Amino acid sequence: MKIKFFANWAAHTIIGAAILSMPAFAQQSPQLSDAEIASVAVTANQIDINNANIAKQKTRNEEVLKFAQTMATDHKAVIDQAVALVTKLGVTPKDNAISKKLLADAAQTEKALHSKNGDAFNKAYIDNEVTYHQAVINVVENVLIPQAQNKQLKELLQSVAPVLHSHLEHAQMIQKQIVK
Repeated sequence: MKIKFFANWAAHTIIGAAILSMPAFAQQSPQLSDAEIASVAVTANQIDINNANIAKQKTRNEEVLKFAQTMATDHKAVIDQAVALVTKLGVTPKDNAISKKLLADAAQTEKALHSKNGDAFNKAYIDNEVTYHQAVINVVENVLIPQAQNKQLKELLQSVAPVLHSHLEHAQMIQKQIVK
């Protein structure tokens, strides 16, 4: 029993702690250019697509599968909008501390997700989605939107925020079902 508890705790610590440090970026308010903001937006969305693809391969739970498909579809749509906008504006997304941290944390999360199966996978995936969406919402609302200089970029980010909130609520609903 202690071993199982520790394994679950360790997985959640890896998944959760990696992304929970993102609010520190929001509190420190790093100054980002629109090119860096675009990079964070594309990177964050791609990470969620990658995690959704892992879930689509590993889960047999219908609710988790539907959620993963929604994540893949919705986040792909955001990437498409962001790419169209930066192309129109002639902006090339530029890596920065936040996008690099996202990628480093994503590698750890993917490794942890690949190590799980069945109910343990479903719980780890959904727990990560809750934590990830909370962190991303924080960064979008407290760093990216306030710092976006281009009006169209700011509007795109503002239009995405409610979608992120609905994803969070959906993940929390599934999380409650999985705990039972």
